[in-house]
Amino acid sequence: MELSCGRPAAALPGMEAESPGEDYESLPSGASLSTHMTAGAVAGILEHTVMYPVDSVKTRMQSLQPDPKAQYKSVYEALKKIIHTEGFWRPLRGINVTMLGAGPAHAMYFACYEKMKRTLSDIIHHGGNSHLANGIAGSMATVLHDAVMNPAEVVKQRMQMYNSPYKTVLECIRTVHRTEGLGAFYRSYTTQLTMNVPFQAIHFITYEFMQEQINPRREYNPGSHILSGAIAGAVAAAATTPLDVCKTLLNTQENMALSSVNVSGHLSGMANAFRTVYQLGGIPGYFRGVQARVIYQMPSTAIAWSVYEFFKYFLTKHKLEKRAPY
Repeated sequence: MELSCGRPAAALPGMEAESPGEDYESLPSGASLSTHMTAGAVAGILEHTVMYPVDSVKTRMQSLQPDPKAQYKSVYEALKKIIHTEGFWRPLRGINVTMLGAGPAHAMYFACYEKMKRTLSDIIHHGGNSHLANGIAGSMATVLHDAVMNPAEVVKQRMQMYNSPYKTVLECIRTVHRTEGLGAFYRSYTTQLTMNVPFQAIHFITYEFMQEQINPRREYNPGSHILSGAIAGAVAAAATTPLDVCKTLLNTQENMALSSVNVSGHLSGMANAFRTVYQLGGIPGYFRGVQARVIYQMPSTAIAWSVYEFFKYFLTKHKLEKRAPY
């Protein structure tokens, strides 16, 4: 999830434009740390939970050697089959750990991004908008976000797999910790970062490009934020699917798949994951689950962008109304 940092926006109707440092495209300088974190937490939780059943399907469709009973041709067929054979609530297994991780992870992401963006912009561009500052701030925020979210991803994906031996989140955490050690929760961290940095870059560039085309005045326009977010999410998701497949393999440690290529113990490292995926599925293996990933990401990023843009609009409007003379 990215934050917007475009050009100065037009003034809100009936109000004078603010200085460049306090336009709509940046939360008010007076906004507290808790405001940034609350906005980020709400956006993050909604982003990850609304489309969670599709995320469960994506994890299974990325399996390199799925059980014959867990082979699906489409997202709809997969959801229908999972609900029919495993129960109505099965696609939601692991959603609680995702919510627990997404809240603090996105709260810290937004707070870190806003703080570092302002600090670096002051240094690089003397308070003006700097794309270099935005890029560095986004990268630093991503490192922090993934450090919090990665353990939740490991637990979530293990619970999403077909015939998962874990009944509860706590059982999964205890078992993984006992049998594989603490390092298991960060085995895919470097792959996650390698995926998320280009994902964020593509996502950000696409969103900004779409906003320039359909909302050039950069006003608060829910429709434009939703459409731009959906397209940005789809493009970024499709482009980074190979890295997501490798991340899923590192998180789930599929026993059948690893045994078939004579991998003993636990698979670790992005290079080893890339090699193993190619051995098991060739080039098409890198794009397993791409349909589900795009279908999941489009509404997720649309929701996240629209929620955060609403917070920016609401806070800025409230601040300007307080300043307006009676």
